[in-house]
Amino acid sequence: MKSYAIVLKDNQISQTGFKNLKESSSKVNNSFEINEFQAVVPDETSKLLKEYGIQWNYPWEGVVLDFASGLRKSAYKTRDPKARVACGLSHYKLWKECASGSEPFLILEHDSMFTAKIDFDIMNTKFNILGINNPLGCTRKSNDYYQAILNNSDKYQLVPYIDDRQIPQGLAGNSSYIIKPEGAKALIELVKEYGLWPNDAIMCRQLLPRLGVTKKFYTHIQNLKSTTTL
Repeated sequence: MKSYAIVLKDNQISQTGFKNLKESSSKVNNSFEINEFQAVVPDETSKLLKEYGIQWNYPWEGVVLDFASGLRKSAYKTRDPKARVACGLSHYKLWKECASGSEPFLILEHDSMFTAKIDFDIMNTKFNILGINNPLGCTRKSNDYYQAILNNSDKYQLVPYIDDRQIPQGLAGNSSYIIKPEGAKALIELVKEYGLWPNDAIMCRQLLPRLGVTKKFYTHIQNLKSTTTL
C-alpha cells in the first residue's frame, strides 16, 4: 500500500497538520511512511482541467438537480471557488496515479490524525474504497452517521444512508480513505461522465456500489482552520 498526504506547499496550516499527522502515525506504530503529495493550487486549476479534458460541474450557490445522475447537488460554503476545485483535482491526480498501478493507496488530507494502527488489507475485502475516519464532527448528521456504523456488526460495511436518497451519501469528511486501483478507475470514469465534483460528493454510495467504511475508526480530523471553507 502506498500512502500519501495532500499538503499545500508553503502553507503553515497545511505543513503543521502534516507534521502532526506523521507524528500520530508513528505513535500508533504504523509500518508505512506517509509521503507528502503537493496539493494543486488555485492558479493551476484551469490548466489542469484542460489538460485532463474534464470540467467542473458543481454549483456554487443553491441546490441543483443533476439530471444525468439523478442526485441533488448542494453548494458548499467556499471562500475561494478555485480552492475547492484545486482540492478536487488533488484527489483526482492521486486517483489517476493509483489507477495506473496495482497497489491500493491510502489518501489523507493534511488535517487527518491517526488514532489507531492500520491493521487490515483492503485487498482482503469486497470494497474498492474504504473510509477510515471517525465521522463525529466531520459531516452533516455526523451523530446519525456514527451511530449507523456502530449499529452495523460488519467490520467493513457500506456507507450508511443518513439522508434523502437523492443527496450524495459519501465518506465522512473524506479526509482519510484507502482505495484500490479498481476504485480509482471507477472514479475517473464517473468524472468523465458527470464532471468533476467535490471529492466527497462524487465519491458517494449512489454512484459507487463498493464504497464502504470501517467499523473501527483509524483517524480523526485535527482542529485546524479550513483552507477551502468560509
